[in-house]
Amino acid sequence: MNKLIDFLDRLEKNKIYYRLNKIRDGILVEAAVPGERWEVEFFADGEVQVERFITTGEISDESELEKLFLDFSN
Repeated sequence: MNKLIDFLDRLEKNKIYYRLNKIRDGILVEAAVPGERWEVEFFADGEVQVERFITTGEISDESELEKLFLDFSN
């Protein structure tokens, strides 16, 4: 629990937006910084997992929405 609280304190100190969610057997912290999104999971056994999603910087127009739905629909 200390790792989670320390991490949240650092995010707040650095004015990094985040939100919390319960996922699997832990707490998920989703943080957003320019060009990146972080998913940091804290588990009861003390394990911490970090995943980073980094943008390519490419911006599309609304025509990309149809492609996204086609790619991810049943």
